[in-house]
Amino acid sequence: MPERHSPSEQPSSALPASLTVLAFDFGEKRIGVAVGETALESAHALCVIAAEDNKSRFAAIERLVAEWQPRVLVVGLPAHPDGTEHELTRLARRFAQRLEGRYGVPVMLVDERYTSVAAESTLREQGIVGAALDKALDAAAAAEILRSYHEARKSARSG
Repeated sequence: MPERHSPSEQPSSALPASLTVLAFDFGEKRIGVAVGETALESAHALCVIAAEDNKSRFAAIERLVAEWQPRVLVVGLPAHPDGTEHELTRLARRFAQRLEGRYGVPVMLVDERYTSVAAESTLREQGIVGAALDKALDAAAAAEILRSYHEARKSARSG
């Protein structure tokens, strides 16, 4: 089940059946973004925000939030393969807190271990390699994070 970002949020299984979700693959240099819809359990790579400064990053995110009007934001939570946290885990949590504070939209944290590996595999199967793969990878990883969110919601509903 996705980790709830703050105690005031509803569990993901209690959210309405159909809503728009934006997912983020947070990185210090780039942030991959995907969009999806919960009833269809869709997840589509949307874009990569390549700005390193927070002002530019949040300006780009603000445009996406205004355009897509998500009811939930999902942030991938990185960890070591054994599940222990590291510095990027702390930064991703801080990013999630900032998203919630700025946009007033519930933020769910989802384990993102191996999402980049799955995204790269999918892109390679589609014949995307080299520079094109590098350019598409972060948004494709965000789509994998969103798929993980959908799976966790489905498990919570059936469990």
